[in-house]
Amino acid sequence: MPFRRFFDRGAKDASAQPAPAGHDADVESESADEGEAEVIPEEHDDSDWRTRARAVMPTGASTGSKRAEGLYGSADATGPTHFSQAVGCRVIDADGNEYLDCTMALGAVALGYAEPNVTRAAVDAIASGNVCGLSSYREVEVAERLCGVIPCADNIQFLKTGAEAMAAAVRIARTYTARDVVIGSGYFGWLDWSADDTAGVPEGTRRAFRRVAYDDIAALEAAVSDAGSQLAAIVLEPVVERLPSVEWIARARELATSAGAVLIFDEIKTGFRLRTGGYQAYADVMPDLAAFGKAMANGYPLSAVVGHREVMDAARKTWISSTLASEASALAACGAVLAWHDQADVCDSLWTIGAEMRRGVTAAIEASGVGGVSVDGLDPMWMLRFDTPAREQRFLELAAQHGVLFKRGAYNYAALAHDEEAIREIERGASDAFVDLRDEDAGA
Repeated sequence: MPFRRFFDRGAKDASAQPAPAGHDADVESESADEGEAEVIPEEHDDSDWRTRARAVMPTGASTGSKRAEGLYGSADATGPTHFSQAVGCRVIDADGNEYLDCTMALGAVALGYAEPNVTRAAVDAIASGNVCGLSSYREVEVAERLCGVIPCADNIQFLKTGAEAMAAAVRIARTYTARDVVIGSGYFGWLDWSADDTAGVPEGTRRAFRRVAYDDIAALEAAVSDAGSQLAAIVLEPVVERLPSVEWIARARELATSAGAVLIFDEIKTGFRLRTGGYQAYADVMPDLAAFGKAMANGYPLSAVVGHREVMDAARKTWISSTLASEASALAACGAVLAWHDQADVCDSLWTIGAEMRRGVTAAIEASGVGGVSVDGLDPMWMLRFDTPAREQRFLELAAQHGVLFKRGAYNYAALAHDEEAIREIERGASDAFVDLRDEDAGA
């Protein structure tokens, strides 16, 4: 594989791993001091962490996918739910157990946890004061650099989460068109504008959003026809488990243009992963607006709505603002990520690494002889598919027992930190878990 180890194998403090500003992407990062003591919280068993979380948080976790039922399929499933350290592609849970991680913070991390250059940039920004009553100069620098790598980006406005960025894009589109109806295909976060099947959303808000099936041209055409002159935007998550048909994306572009509506791409997962500039750079299809986040800052809280100047100008006619949108540490982290993409073919490596991860897991399935499971998706973001939820849950529990964390129901993500040794461990952990699952299925 055309990549080297980028991260120290231990779960040590990456901020203690200095690297010069011109650090070569092909050079292995220096190791932290071996004598540093690991920082582990006061010891409690995992079930107690869950009990404590449920006692003070209504759902037990602030991120839905990090609830026990989100991680494994059941609130009572066995497996870690809280971490104390994450470095490279390795996680140490709150009880000191180490795991090889394939989830990479739900895709928010593409380089690796605590990547030294990103960590140093963020720490330096924090040391200088990460926020004040003025905008950070980094906001301008990073915006200029993003305009150079995202095809549709003439203007940029920063926010903190992908859901915020998508909501801002829709607000801008509605302001620009002076219309209300939005047609969408995909998942765009938890905010009201697209939460058509969630409690607590006003009926009027629901009516303004029309959901269509992924890659269904006829459904899209019918929805556009039904919206008529009230269509403000067509909003697409361009990649949902697979690449879309060229015809569907092209038709969305044609329909938006002919209706005088705005075409918006949700590039939260695809940006800085399929290509630096997202699906639009991969497929050479230009939306009017797009939202980026997740791997853009390698796990630091930063998102952006970007787009053509004439559409983005509508942001001056409405109100989109967040106190911490231009907070310096996340912008500095994004700058360090951009430096990585300047120096190395990060996205090409993610495709290569993801293909190796998939091959290893596929080999584990075949060697174990287990049935009812397959590997699907794209190489940088791939999935395990099971014939029943119960078998999926049991595999995830068994894999965690063998030291590997896989994602339930959605993507496992490649990261540069997944080196040759890590991929061997993924295959070994998966193989052991599949053998156990096979034996349990057989009543052994």
